[in-house]
Amino acid sequence: MKSFSSELGAKYVVEVNWSDRWQVYQRLRELDIPCWCETNQPLTVQIDNAYTAIQLWSVMRQFTASRQVLIWALEVCW
Repeated sequence: MKSFSSELGAKYVVEVNWSDRWQVYQRLRELDIPCWCETNQPLTVQIDNAYTAIQLWSVMRQFTASRQVLIWALEVCW
């Protein structure tokens, strides 16, 4: 992730597969996380606190982790 400062919080350019970018954007919007995804531009996310950072990490993990890693994480949680 690349970051640049903002008046309201840090904004990060999130490197995500272009085919998954829209789904990640939609999920972040559902979580009320400020983000921007313009045509042919990378996904940008505003992170204001640790809670938002953890939510972003969780969403990104869903799209980047292997199936086996996700299964293992569920087994550990239960």
